[in-house]
This record gives sequence, structure tokens and C-alpha cells, in this order.
Amino acid sequence: MRCLALVQAWGGRGGPVWFLTRCNNPTLRQRIQAAGAEFLSLAPDASAHLDKESTLTLLAELKAAYVILDGYDFDSDYQRAVRAGGCRLLVIDDTVRLAHYDADILLNQNLGATQLKYDCNPETAVLLGPEYALLRREFIFWRSRLHTVPETARKILVTLGGSDPDNVTLKVIQALRRLETSRLHIRVVAGPANPHIDELRDASAVFPGRLELLTAVADMAPLMAWADLAVTAAGSTCWELACLGLPAVSLVIAANQRALAGELGAAGVVFNLGWHAEVSVERLANSVDALLFSSFRRLRMSQRGRALVDGKGVERVVSALLNRASMQAA
Repeated sequence: MRCLALVQAWGGRGGPVWFLTRCNNPTLRQRIQAAGAEFLSLAPDASAHLDKESTLTLLAELKAAYVILDGYDFDSDYQRAVRAGGCRLLVIDDTVRLAHYDADILLNQNLGATQLKYDCNPETAVLLGPEYALLRREFIFWRSRLHTVPETARKILVTLGGSDPDNVTLKVIQALRRLETSRLHIRVVAGPANPHIDELRDASAVFPGRLELLTAVADMAPLMAWADLAVTAAGSTCWELACLGLPAVSLVIAANQRALAGELGAAGVVFNLGWHAEVSVERLANSVDALLFSSFRRLRMSQRGRALVDGKGVERVVSALLNRASMQAA
């Protein structure tokens, strides 16, 4: 999703965009193509070595000027190989996982990024912190419509990512059953790769007329603008919620979300419950219930989120890409 934000913001200003990926989900492919990028498939089961070789071959054929690497499989050797092939390189990183980064630009949009120590080349431009948060244009549009904070929250949005392999969404539905739901309106978004759709449909049936299970959502921003409160995974969705000023209860559903969840919780942007398996249904229900009736806490979370993420991060990153290209061409 954050790479799609870059595709949108790039808008052909520096030429065409190709999206190289192992993911062949048809819904995601359609979104990538709709954003203006050409979709190119890599072998889903290729080794890291074969992946690198096939990527370098494609880059040489495409004569790409810039490469953006976003993923945990790209090591320093991979980065050096891309640059040795004549491409400028932007590396997106969430943790200091490598001893050295060989890139023209290094980006970490997370809250604690400015405290991290990266070993880079002297000429590397380092972009750190939420001012560079990569948000798609729909969130920037909806940000201009100020989010209101009602005295009592009644509209709840549940979003646990594109796949949710551990079916945390079901636990959230079970928790919401424990609340006084007669006045609640709940919308649950199940991503395109969620393997538990049938089970979620069955669980949703206990909320006739009050819970909508949405399975083909192309634009999350209007749903976030509609809601009073979100229950979310502690991934990049948190930046979108913060930008729109939507308070949220967050659950960590992947190891790489722990740091972000802790930082956003400490900053008062979300109410972080931590690792999903260690959160009981009762505790989750009580946490949501407490926020439903505390407009003061929700208002404070909303204000802090909007102050943290202004929605202009993607334009700052694109400007850095263009500036570096012009400097090197001069």
C-alpha cells in the first residue's frame, strides 16, 4: 500500500512505473494497474538468488532510472547489485536490520526512526520519521474533512490487514458481542487474502442489521471518515488513521509491528493492547467499551494523530527522488 502511494504521487513525473512483485493476488494486481503502474510478476517460489537475478535482468531491459525496495529479503548485496546495474535506489526500512545500507535514499517513516543509527554511504539521503509517512491520495483528500468526536462513539470500524492468517478479526467480533450493541453500527473489513471469510460471515450473523462484513473494499478512507473508533492491526493502517484523526485500539498481529505499536501507544495516538494472542476477548471488549464512552480520550487521540501525520509525507519523498536525480544528472 505504501508503494502504491508512491506510484500515485509520482504520477508519471519521471516516466513510467513498473511494479515487480511475487504477489499474484488478482485484487492487488488490479489496484496496482489502476494506480498507473505496469504489473510484472516474479516467481513466487524463487530463491533469493534467483529473485535477484531475474530482477536485475528485468531492470536492464526496462532501463529503469530508480528502484524502490520494500521488503525484508533485500540484503546489502542485493542493494549493491541494483546500484551496480546503473539504477538509483530508494530503500524502505522499518528496523535497522542490516549492518550497512547501500542506497541513494533510505526511508524509515516510523515514529522512533530519528533515534536509530543507520550505517550508510556518505552521500545517502536519510529520511526519518512520520513526516515522510507514505499515504495514498484518498487519505489526503479525506483529511480536509475534519473528523468530529461525538460524546458517545457508536460507529466502529474493524480492520486487521489484508490476510489476517491468525483470524484475529474473529476475536474482535467475539469481543464486540459482549458490548451493548443495540446502538452500535459495526463495519468489519476482511482483506482480499483473508482465508477465514466463511467463518467471519457466520460470526457476523449474530449482529443482524448492526454489523456489515465488507470483503471488497478498494477505498478505506471513506470508511475511516465514517467511523467514531477503529480496532486495527498495528501496521501501516495506523498512519492512515492518524492522518484522518480516527482514534483506535491496536493489536499487534505480526512481530514487525511491535515497535510501531509501542511508539504510537506511548504518543497517545492509539490505545495499544499488544500481542494479539495475549489479549483476552474480555480485555479487548473492556478496552473498546471504555473508549466508546470517553469523548475526552478519543478527542485527545484524534488531535495527536493529526498533529503527527499531516498527509504530505509522500510528496516529500517524491521531491527527494526528483532532487537526487537532478543532482546526479548535473
